[in-house]
Amino acid sequence: MLRLLLSLPPALLFLAALVVIDSFKLVPPRAVVRCVLAGGLAALASWYLNRALLGASVLGEPAFSRYLSPAVEESLKALYLVYLVRRQRVGFVVDAAICGFAVGAGFAQVENLYYLASVSKGTLLLWVVRGFGTGLLHGGTTSVFAMVSKVLADRHPSLRWLVFLPGAAGAYLVHSLFNHFIVHPLLATSLLLVVLPLLMIAVFDRSRKATREWLSAGFTSDLDFLSTILAGDVAATRAGEYLRSLTSRFPGPVVADMLCLIRINLELSLRGKGVLVAREAGLDLPVGADVRANLEELKYLEKAVGPTGLLAIGPLLKSSRRDLWHLYMLGEAGPRDGRVPLGR
Repeated sequence: MLRLLLSLPPALLFLAALVVIDSFKLVPPRAVVRCVLAGGLAALASWYLNRALLGASVLGEPAFSRYLSPAVEESLKALYLVYLVRRQRVGFVVDAAICGFAVGAGFAQVENLYYLASVSKGTLLLWVVRGFGTGLLHGGTTSVFAMVSKVLADRHPSLRWLVFLPGAAGAYLVHSLFNHFIVHPLLATSLLLVVLPLLMIAVFDRSRKATREWLSAGFTSDLDFLSTILAGDVAATRAGEYLRSLTSRFPGPVVADMLCLIRINLELSLRGKGVLVAREAGLDLPVGADVRANLEELKYLEKAVGPTGLLAIGPLLKSSRRDLWHLYMLGEAGPRDGRVPLGR
């Protein structure tokens, strides 16, 4: 029982702490669960792949665990996070940190369950290192990969897949060094317990400031633009002039759909930012069934306008990576009872 308590809970408790201290509650619980499950699947896949590669490799088991095994495990853990970043499912670095650690924690749970089943006897030190060392290592390296990739994806979107290489290299290096046992495993575990919380505190503090800056920068301009549209005064604005110029290239009904799309996009943008402000204040903000309806209408209008039309009105849409993320967040948060529970 003691070895179970030492090997499994530490990574999950650290993950729970990350979710709790996130004042904006950026990652819904079901998204965290998906990340944990993805990490567990990555662990199963790595077990089979490592066995196959070890059998075909000329390297001995010690060298394999130092060089090839970290590459296999970090690559498989990274797959789901690459999907999240590419599909704008993470808006801030703190989202990436939580999702990354959740994937690593899921990986660690499955790996440690395997050790519990296969190692009938082991010293107390072994299970301390497995739980607090290897468990936090898997969460930490995957979290670092996700954070670095998110930062680079925001700064250099044109690099596309290349933004994932630095984070992958860093995760592999840390994992490989840990497996070299350059220092005593207990010392390495102690260093992880000190460095990882300090790193996360710094990331969360910086991300909190970035979130507040993003909220304050766009809220007023979005509200003014939406008020102009609802008042029917958009024709007198530069945006109205631009839309009027599109009538020479698109049929009238399509231009009307464009204006509706812009309006709904603005409404959802303001709603998403309002949800974040309420979450930081600890409030349970009503979302309403209209959010789901607006999201569905948004999808319909995007199809009606078409790719060329979307490109034409691109300058008027909330289409940055962060804005796309908060639209996804609204879709995740829109509950059946019309409310966003605390912690979601």
